[in-house]
Amino acid sequence: MRMGSTDWEDLMNGVFGPGGRLRAGTAKPAQSQKPARDAQKTLQQNQKALDEALARQAQEIVRLGGELEHTMQRDGLLTEAETQAARRTVPAPVQTDAFDGLEETLAKTVLGQPEFLKQLVRAFKRPFVLGTTGEAARGVLLVHGPAGTGKHTALEAIAREMAARKLLSGPQIAWMNLGLYPGPGQEKLFLQDLYSALNGPGQVLVFCDYERCHPGFLNTLATLAQTGKAPLNSRYAVQKGMLVDVGTALVPDAVSELTPRGKYLVFLSEKGPEKLADRMGAGLVNALSDVCATRPFTEEELAAIAGRGLEQLTVHAARQLKLTVTADENFRALARRQASPGRGAAPIGEFYDRCFKALAEYKLEQEPAAGAAAALTAPEGRALVSVNSGQSEDLLGLLRQEYTGMLDEVDRELENIVGLDEVKDYVLRLKDSVQANQRRAQAGMKTGSVSMHMIFAGNPGTGKTTIARLVGKYLKAIGALRGGQLVEVSRADLVGRYVGHTAPLTNQVIRSALGGVLFIDEAYSLYRGKDDSFGLEAIDTLVKGMEDHRDDLVVILAGYSKEMEQFLTANSGLASRFPNKIEFPDYTGEELWRILELSAKGRGYRLAEDCQEPLIEYFTRAQAENAAENGNGRMARNLLERAILNQSRRLAAEPQVALDELTLGDFALEEAE
Repeated sequence: MRMGSTDWEDLMNGVFGPGGRLRAGTAKPAQSQKPARDAQKTLQQNQKALDEALARQAQEIVRLGGELEHTMQRDGLLTEAETQAARRTVPAPVQTDAFDGLEETLAKTVLGQPEFLKQLVRAFKRPFVLGTTGEAARGVLLVHGPAGTGKHTALEAIAREMAARKLLSGPQIAWMNLGLYPGPGQEKLFLQDLYSALNGPGQVLVFCDYERCHPGFLNTLATLAQTGKAPLNSRYAVQKGMLVDVGTALVPDAVSELTPRGKYLVFLSEKGPEKLADRMGAGLVNALSDVCATRPFTEEELAAIAGRGLEQLTVHAARQLKLTVTADENFRALARRQASPGRGAAPIGEFYDRCFKALAEYKLEQEPAAGAAAALTAPEGRALVSVNSGQSEDLLGLLRQEYTGMLDEVDRELENIVGLDEVKDYVLRLKDSVQANQRRAQAGMKTGSVSMHMIFAGNPGTGKTTIARLVGKYLKAIGALRGGQLVEVSRADLVGRYVGHTAPLTNQVIRSALGGVLFIDEAYSLYRGKDDSFGLEAIDTLVKGMEDHRDDLVVILAGYSKEMEQFLTANSGLASRFPNKIEFPDYTGEELWRILELSAKGRGYRLAEDCQEPLIEYFTRAQAENAAENGNGRMARNLLERAILNQSRRLAAEPQVALDELTLGDFALEEAE
């Protein structure tokens, strides 16, 4: 039905009184009140839509204005002074009341951090009170505190909630791991990623792990945060949405600098302002708009977090698995005990994740009816489940076991090593210790960290490098190391040739060994006395690297026993970080014979029957005279090389003899002595 002008006037007069003011408190018949309410609702919806459209238009104007400013600067039509004069503070929209109750809403997700949430809400509210300028950052924040105290969760929650309240354009957060750019060779990748993060969706950019980033890139970020722009040293252009170095080419729309694009810039760390100032300068710390700090959880807070996790597990299991989950106090206490000083409450969530996966495995295998009751208990610190009052079984034992097929191969390789019975026993005990901790974790029990850094002390040729390589393989096979590679270095690979060269060189070596074993041969050569500043710097850097990557690196130091004792005094933190010292004894004559025999077999040769006794006597005598200089296993391998060379000469003179046999004469023992 089409509404005429008279009808419309009657409707409006019923809604508004004299002067266009909304009527209030006037009783109307029911049939006349409904059109008035509908019209009022329609007007409110239209007003809200108009406000949102105007806000979007204002943001687009600011963006286009920034692009126009860049273009005019590039073309020489606008000087820097004129740019600064032209920039004006954009008043914040009157939306501060939209923050009402935000802190309480976040507290439902982030438990036990009331003061931190108050700081975080204040930090994100600040630009709405003060206004923003051009493309400058809305705010520059440092969010720090112990691991596992809710920093990531809080940032995700506040972005999500502010987007729902139309305070942010979207809930997206750009996470940029600065540890991926440790050296100058990653400059182009760093700038490409930074450009993408600044120009991507969402209005929050978080920088993680700045401690491992190259200093030059940190300087770029510090400049960006302090001045609102970061000049580029080379000529860049945007091609297919990516920032590309075009060298000396002349291109339209070249990019000469990066700006924060009106985003919140957040530096996330476990360390406070002091560490940030040490790595990025006091200027950045002074430019911070807010510092938000979490604190370690109390026992009561950890219990509350464990309780919340159980509620989520119950809801998830009911919705996804159609299981009705209950848990006794022992199980709740077991979940609470998962927390650790080094990781905070994060292991509690991981424990519940494993529990859910285990229940899912039960659902797949047993197919219980919908609504089946799954009772979780932990009578002796071990998670158990009983479905429909049936027999209790190991809950986490339902999970698929980790692949360990590599272990058999490594075991065989260890068995084939001659001698070193005590050393091999230590390696096996190390494996057992790591696996026991893994089993405790899988059973939901508390675990302790196992220090796997070692000192291998002994003469050259006693198998130190071979055992180190096997240690890496073992730890990879059982999942304690992700890579298992052996990086073998000496002083020359760690100590620089000029001031300022040593620390970057050592850090580069450490990064190459992450996930595996760093084997430093003749490690005592790093310390040549208190005046050896380069060597001491390498040691200090090594100790720090071991601490920073304690869960992702095993360091093995090798050298003579006496010299290694002296080496441990070079740094107060060395001895405590190397609790495992393994002595590698010199080989006996019989063991060297076996090494020689196995080496020959591996190369396709066999030894004549009359070789054994003379060679054992030769090795025994040589070891008694000077095992260190003779080289132990190297002496056996060198003797084999000599025999193979002599045999080739003999074959040239006697073509009819066996090609694979080495005789006693081939070893020329009288020449070797």
